[in-house]
Amino acid sequence: MNVKAFRIDRAQNVKDKIQTSDLRPQSSEQRTHTELFREELKELKHKSLLRHLTCIESSQGPRITIKGNTFLNFSSNDYLNLSGHGEVVKAACFAMQKYGVGSGSSRLLSGTIEPHVMLERTVARFKDTHKALVFNTGYAANTGLIPVITDEQSVIFSDELNHASIIDGARLSKAETRIYKHNDISHLEELMKTSLDDKSILRRLIVTETVFSMDGDIAPLRSILKLSKKYKALLIIDDAHGTGVLGNTGRGGLEHFNIKDSGIVQMGTLSKAVGCFGAFVAGKKSLIDLLVNRSKSFMYSTALPPAVAAAAAMALHIINTSSSRLRKRLWRNRERLFNGLEELGFDTLQSETPIIPILTGNVKDTLRFGKYLYKNNIYAPAIRPPTVPEDTCRIRFSVTAGHTSDDIDRVIDLLRQYK
Repeated sequence: MNVKAFRIDRAQNVKDKIQTSDLRPQSSEQRTHTELFREELKELKHKSLLRHLTCIESSQGPRITIKGNTFLNFSSNDYLNLSGHGEVVKAACFAMQKYGVGSGSSRLLSGTIEPHVMLERTVARFKDTHKALVFNTGYAANTGLIPVITDEQSVIFSDELNHASIIDGARLSKAETRIYKHNDISHLEELMKTSLDDKSILRRLIVTETVFSMDGDIAPLRSILKLSKKYKALLIIDDAHGTGVLGNTGRGGLEHFNIKDSGIVQMGTLSKAVGCFGAFVAGKKSLIDLLVNRSKSFMYSTALPPAVAAAAAMALHIINTSSSRLRKRLWRNRERLFNGLEELGFDTLQSETPIIPILTGNVKDTLRFGKYLYKNNIYAPAIRPPTVPEDTCRIRFSVTAGHTSDDIDRVIDLLRQYK
């Protein structure tokens, strides 16, 4: 074979190999990152788990605007309707004019500004603790708190329905995590009793939400506190959905159960009933000082904008001094919707709060339910995995003080037609 023929034959062999290789599935190493991303999105779409962002063209409130249309909003955690309160907005505007928009750096550098100090003092007084520390989000608070107070000689006892931020906070720590059945005191004690056999465990920590964000039920804090005393465990409560809602004056889960114990660590958010943004940890001075020095999500984050801190302080002041009327309206609305759903035979799980889920089961039925509501200008998106376990999909109604009786009745009438 001459050189020219050899080259032609070789070129044909290469071409054949290329064509053959195109038919073979490529390994993950051969595929581009973009192709892998697209495959994952395709898989989510196939499972009806692909999510999209909905742009709201108005302020938060019981009514919102989407694509020029007005919707009744049952998806917001702004329980007391404070996000648009005149005094809260005024406090934010005043602080913005005085301090500017951004805080410039982390709190340990030049980012601690007067509104941050004012807010932390307000939180500590409101929660009746020695001191408080503000974080940028509830997620940052839990992932910044739990790893600081646990180590490889610790064990964490966590409710199986705890928020993702608690789960990730436990993962970031070096502690072993033992999951107890939801609100099951017997199972929690069984796990705690078993832990006594392990002499390497020096610290025990119980962590629970006060109000569970997807079920709307309340943790049995008195029983949990009793166990924490018995087994010498530190108790952390995530009071994100309890602050401003539970208790005679809205101080949250501890007030709801009439518990006074300075040893309990209280985490909460400023983005729900407070109507603003951010989060906090409230407790003993030694704990807060330790968090300032060791909590990574606090140390390495730029501080909250001063206007946000000032607004939150004003909102807490309103909750503390004049929110009784708002809270009564909130609970009236809650009872009206809950009773209507019960009469229609919907499974509302064990809801005890303004978070009222309707258990719908599988993903497709839940999406169909959500679309029905959306077409009728009710905004209450479908809740699917991984937010909730498989086969426990739901529509989650979140009632606020801003809703009217007519708003509630409209929802009930629409659900009666759907049934």
